[in-house]
Order: sequence, then structure tokens, then C-alpha cells
Amino acid sequence: MKVGMVTASVSHSGGGIHEVVRRSALELHRRGSSVSVFGLSDESFEQDRDTWKPVAVNVFRNRGYKPFGYAPDLLPALCSAAPDVLHNHGLWMYPSVASARWSKRTQRPYIISAHGMLDPWAIAHSYWKKKIAGVMYEHRHLSNAACLHALCSSEAGAIRGYGLSNPLCVIPSGVDLPPQDVASRARQEQEKMILFLGRLHPKKGLLNLLMAWRLLHSDRISALVDWKLSIAGWDQGSHEADLRKYCAEHGLQSSVQFVGPKFGAEKDSLLRSASAFVLPSFSEGLPVSVLEAWAYGLPVAMTRECNLPQGFEVGAAVCIDTTAPAIARGLADIMKMSEAERSRMGGRGRQLVERQFSWASYAEQMLSVYSWMSGAAVRPDCVSMV
Repeated sequence: MKVGMVTASVSHSGGGIHEVVRRSALELHRRGSSVSVFGLSDESFEQDRDTWKPVAVNVFRNRGYKPFGYAPDLLPALCSAAPDVLHNHGLWMYPSVASARWSKRTQRPYIISAHGMLDPWAIAHSYWKKKIAGVMYEHRHLSNAACLHALCSSEAGAIRGYGLSNPLCVIPSGVDLPPQDVASRARQEQEKMILFLGRLHPKKGLLNLLMAWRLLHSDRISALVDWKLSIAGWDQGSHEADLRKYCAEHGLQSSVQFVGPKFGAEKDSLLRSASAFVLPSFSEGLPVSVLEAWAYGLPVAMTRECNLPQGFEVGAAVCIDTTAPAIARGLADIMKMSEAERSRMGGRGRQLVERQFSWASYAEQMLSVYSWMSGAAVRPDCVSMV
């Protein structure tokens, strides 16, 4: 089977979506599918090009208004590649237009992974821009998809709530597991550190996280004195400046570290050195960062909006809401634990990832959906018609 994948970014600048596309493409290739990836060029792609091998990656220059991602060469390239099915990862940009036009010209099907972009918080953010985009092209793109893909049941509910009645599959993304000794290594000899890893964007709840950190320090709890908060990730929309300003205004510079984007060996080292992980997001699809934290045996504090209720059910995560007091309480619960208690909590997270979030399972289920879409197989159990 020839599979095409379209995404806005084919570099680490694309965050978690980039990693889902890259790892799923590699896994599909390993299973014998012919996979071609199509994306917009950016300043980071050359640095990441080799991480896609042996999958073919085609990049196209963005012309005009950058947030729209207009790339006139994308549609001819899709038609020339002639995939049996096309998988579009994302919404609200020119790749949506190209995917819909490709399907109309070739009479071949496409599937859309929304990656949380139809969740209520995401829709409300830049609402009027999305309203206009919806009328101009996105509603048509979504409505004509042969299948829609949700990463979890909560996202499936948001997609249905948006008013879409297409066939819908629910398939969680995967994560790579580090060696077991990495995940179980004792951290008591290192400085105790709470880690956030991801985009520095308002939807991640980082300002409220800093407010929570201030509350913890104002309470002067002795068990929390030796802890640091490390914020790792790439800035979006100059949000980092707002966060740094808050730290400066409230004297948090000595206990809050902004360490910038971390990838590859640097990210591995950061996850090894962390004692716990926090994600106080207002909205997520399925956060790869939480799965990675569990893979490294880290206990997690996260909101229900992270769409990983399994973590609460097995005792791998502390549930917080998005308010500063609730975040502070959740962090305090983890920080007051013994190292052994945190290790057991993180271990339950790693076991959860091993059971439910492998790339092999993702690729197997997605291939069954592709085969059904192309008419080569019956509808798989993961696809719902209602």
C-alpha cells in the first residue's frame, strides 16, 4: 500500500505532531508500506532530515501569509506521488485545501487526525480566524474525509460535538521506551526537579504553573525547599517573555529554570535527571510528553484535559485542575513523597505505556483503517460509524 502523509511541519518545530508523524511513518515503512511524507519547510528541517530515513520526505516552500502555510507546489506533488490513501495531520492551514483537492481530482480517500484541534478550548482560541477558515475550506475538508482519527475517547467526543458524522477511529499514539535501567534508576543523588516539557504556549497553563510555584514557596514548606522547576520547550508567540517577566516580578528566578528546547540526547538526559513531570494544560489531544515521562518512570501531575484517564486509574498520575491552588496541591503531594513512592508511581506509568501505547499497535490499527478506506478490507473494530 502507498500511504501519503501531510503535515504542517516535518521538523521538531512541529512538536508532538511531528513526532507522531515521524514515528508512525517509520513503523509503517518497517511493516512494508510505501510511505511518503509531505510538509512545509522551516529553519529546523535540515537538522532533522536524517531522523526520517529511510522514509521519503518532501518539503515545500511557504509563500505568503506564514500561518496559512500556502505552498502551491504541494498539490502537484501529491498528485504525482499518487498514494492509495492520504493521511492529513492537522487543520486550519493550506494542507487541508491541498488534501481535499487531491481527493477530488484522484477520487481517492483521505483521513484526518485532528490532534486536539477540534477540542472546545482550541476552537475558542483565535475563534474568528477559525470561523472564517471553516467557511472558506475547513468544513468541506472535514466533511469529505473518508475517516476522522481521534487519539482518545474524549477527543472523539469533541469531534462529534463539532458536528461531524464521518466514520471515526480512536487509536492512541505510541512512545519509544528507553531501557528499563534508565526508567528505574534512583534519582535521590540528584537535585530534585519538576519538569515541564513542550511548547511554551498559553494553552499549556504555564502562567498558572508559575503562580502555583509561587504559592508553594510562600508557604515555606520545608520538604519543598530543595526542589527546582525546569521549563523546557520552544517559545511560541513570545509567551516565554511573559513567563520570565512573572518570575522576575515575584523573585522565582533562583528556583525556576528556562532551559530551552531539548531533543535527542539532551531530552534523554533531562528526563533521566527529573524527579517528576507536570502538564497543567487547558486542552490536549494526547500529549506525547506525558507518555515519555511515564516511559522514563516519572510520576506525573496533569489535568483531565490531557485525556489520559488511564494514568489516574492505575495510580501513575496526580489529578490537578488548571487553577494555581490546585496545581500547587498536586505538586506538593508528589514532592512530599519519598523517593521510593515516586519510583513506584512512575513505574506504574511505564507499565501503562508498555501495555497500551506502542508504535507497533498504532501502525497495525492504522493500516487496518487505510485498507478499509481503500476498499481492500472490511471495516475494522476501531472504526465507529456513529
